[in-house]
Amino acid sequence: MHMPLEDTLGLNLAANQHQAEHNREHFDAWNLLCLNVMSSPGAGKTSLLERSLAALATDLSMAVLEGDMTTQLDADRLEAVGVPVVPITTGRACHLDASMVSGGVKLLRQRLDPAALDLLWVENVGNLVCPAEFEVGEHRKVALLSVTEGDDKPLKYPVMFREADCVLITKTDLLPYLPVEVERIEAHIRQVNPRCTVLRVSATSGEGLADWHRWVQDQLAEHRQSLAAAPALVTA
Repeated sequence: MHMPLEDTLGLNLAANQHQAEHNREHFDAWNLLCLNVMSSPGAGKTSLLERSLAALATDLSMAVLEGDMTTQLDADRLEAVGVPVVPITTGRACHLDASMVSGGVKLLRQRLDPAALDLLWVENVGNLVCPAEFEVGEHRKVALLSVTEGDDKPLKYPVMFREADCVLITKTDLLPYLPVEVERIEAHIRQVNPRCTVLRVSATSGEGLADWHRWVQDQLAEHRQSLAAAPALVTA
């Protein structure tokens, strides 16, 4: 007798949620902000992080958990920027889950004290569906959508954009060469999620990066204010 697929998925999500909450308790105890960065393959997550890590490193102490199915190519790119990076290879899994991130944090703790960090980046596996379903303990979700993907993705893959706290429309330097209207992309994002922040950015030209980095720093400040007002957490 086999359990229906939807029941199996529900059990997996429940177990994952329990671990995600445990991860978040640790992150809160360490007074750091965790950002889960998600997108389809090739939307520009790693290129964005290369620029953001370099720009924010003067003010913030950061580390990265880098998710990929098989290689450490992106992890190597980010390590070259000069921040600690832990690669997490998922094999055939199309997303990171909370247990994988917990394992990555254990490896990270062998290299540094997480309480010394301001920001922990989780670069998820490139996929527009699964990463949005599995929390990893993050405090904020960031979704990327490149202009090369067209304007209909928020409507066709609504879960990721509905869950996002910030949506970055990437590769805007290519807009002059594409038959796409960025205003339609923004309107479709707003249709799915009217509460999120939407920013246009280009890791190539630098457009919008200052606003994006300001958003990150604002989230960190807001998060630490909320922690200061909450009872102290003690974790094992």
